[in-house]
Amino acid sequence: MFIHNISKENSILNTFISEIRNINIQKDSMRFRRNIERIGEILGYEMSKSLNYVNSTVETPLGTCHINLLNNDIVLCSILRAGVPLHNGLLNYFDTAENAFISAYRHHKHNPESFEIVVEYLACPNLENKTLILADPMLATGQSMVATFEALKPFGIPKEVHLISVIGAQKGVDFIENNFDDKTHLWIAAIDDKLNDKGYIVPGLGDAGDLAFGEKLQQ
Repeated sequence: MFIHNISKENSILNTFISEIRNINIQKDSMRFRRNIERIGEILGYEMSKSLNYVNSTVETPLGTCHINLLNNDIVLCSILRAGVPLHNGLLNYFDTAENAFISAYRHHKHNPESFEIVVEYLACPNLENKTLILADPMLATGQSMVATFEALKPFGIPKEVHLISVIGAQKGVDFIENNFDDKTHLWIAAIDDKLNDKGYIVPGLGDAGDLAFGEKLQQ
């Protein structure tokens, strides 16, 4: 797997990462969603450099311009509900992409420290020979990303797969590296060292879905 940790180089991305982590700033749900969206835009821009381009001609009012334009059939899939702001950020740049949505959540059977990933709702176009962008803001254990990809397999075999995350734990990065093809790309804004006993990233930022859309009732 090709791992692109964008935080290794200083950029304005650091500002948005610091704000979604900050316990005071992140309480502003609207700003939290917007920062996730902006991070998605930056990750999408960095990812776009690795895609395919074709030379095209554009007619301007004063003449002809030759320019290389994107030549990928993109399907953008986000994991609900936390993935919605990240999806919007990516869609701002890949505005002609087809879209897929899938729900994947942690189901705690017996105690808070034990869970399984449950996939329920799924809407997806044909993936055959297309570029799949799979977006999930928090890459904790990596199980949600793998479960989602397995659920998408009946829709076709993508030509290439790009995974997009905002913050990941090293354990989750290692897990998906062992469960995705060697040609898969991971684009991530920051990688933290560890998970706590409940499977949350430390230092992380908390529950991205709750911060973006409000706390949910536990099932």
